[in-house]
Amino acid sequence: MKLNSFVLGTALVATFAATSAAQTVDIKDAWVRTSVPGQKATGAFMKMTAKDAVKLVGVSSPAAALVQLHEMKMEGDVMKMRAVAGGLDLPAGKTVELKPGGYHIMLMDLKTPLANDSSVALTLMFKDAKGVATSVVLQVPVAAVAPAMKTGDKAASDPHKN
Repeated sequence: MKLNSFVLGTALVATFAATSAAQTVDIKDAWVRTSVPGQKATGAFMKMTAKDAVKLVGVSSPAAALVQLHEMKMEGDVMKMRAVAGGLDLPAGKTVELKPGGYHIMLMDLKTPLANDSSVALTLMFKDAKGVATSVVLQVPVAAVAPAMKTGDKAASDPHKN
């Protein structure tokens, strides 16, 4: 049953990625990290490629009271994380990756723990250069590690294999 729900979640992401492509942003490899009871925050990650330049200006989810775009970066010898003010630019034709240790979506004040092989709704809000707003609703799979990094994936377990 768990495998079926993960496959369903992946299929839903693929379906919504096709919808978002029509809105000029292609979203791939989206996932949300699992959480445990008492954990109040987790991250969401994905790759986004815009057909035309747009800006990711907001994110929301019914799974969390607060959802923000964050960036982690080194400042001297200290890794710091903070909210991204003003949104994240998605240049035309260039893939922008939201990943652990870089830009990512933080789901804070989680309403319930996010179990492995479940899914989470995320709404991404974009604005183009003319200020036209669009949004994309995704149903994103929840996993302990990125789906490509799951045990048994030869490419993930041996990065030197092509």
